[in-house]
Amino acid sequence: MTEPSRTVEVERTYDVDDDTPLPRWEAIPGVDAVSSGEHRALDAHYLDTDDGALARSGVALRRRTGGPDEGWHVKGPRQGDGRVELGWPLGDTGETVPAVVVEAISGWTTAPLTPLARIENDRMAYLLTGPRGVVAEFVDDRVRATDVRRGTRRAWREWEVELGPAAPADEAGRAALFAAVEGVVRAAGAREASSESKLARALGF
Repeated sequence: MTEPSRTVEVERTYDVDDDTPLPRWEAIPGVDAVSSGEHRALDAHYLDTDDGALARSGVALRRRTGGPDEGWHVKGPRQGDGRVELGWPLGDTGETVPAVVVEAISGWTTAPLTPLARIENDRMAYLLTGPRGVVAEFVDDRVRATDVRRGTRRAWREWEVELGPAAPADEAGRAALFAAVEGVVRAAGAREASSESKLARALGF
C-alpha cells in the first residue's frame, strides 16, 4: 500500500431533529457561496481489542466504503482542537486489517482486533467557500448504528462542520468562525452534540 494520507480534523458536531431545516450561511465571515449538496452513502466497520485498548487511548480504527475518502482510517487521540487522521486505500485485503494499518496502531496495541460497531450514514455534504477556497465543509448526517458486541441499534441525525484549507489558521480566527457557525446552526434548531463521536454514540456513550 502507499504511504497514508494525513489530515487534521477540526470540527464541531450538533444534534438535530429529523425535520430540522438546513441552516442559512449568509452570516459566516469569509463565506460567499455554498455548493449544492453531494450525497454520500457511507458504511463504516469499527474494530478494537476485546478489552477496548484503542478506545481507552482515544483511538478509532475503521474500514469505510463510500465517499471520496473511502478506505482504512486511524483516528488518533484528540490534540488540542483537532485529531490527526491517517488513511489508506481499501486495497485487496477485504475485511482483514492490512499490515501497514496494524503497524500504525502498534503503539497503542498489538492484541487481536475484533468487530466493535457498524455505522451506516446517509450524508449530504456542502462546501462553504470564499475567495481563497473551501472555508468549511458542512454535512447533514442521518445515521444508523449497530453496537456489534451488544446487538444494540441506534439511529439519529446530526450536523458536522469541519474546517477546510481556506479557514483561518490562527486560533482567534478559528474561534470567531466557529462562534458564527454556532449562532447559525442554533438559530436553525441545532443542539450541542450528546456524544463526542458517532462511535461513542453507537456504543451508548
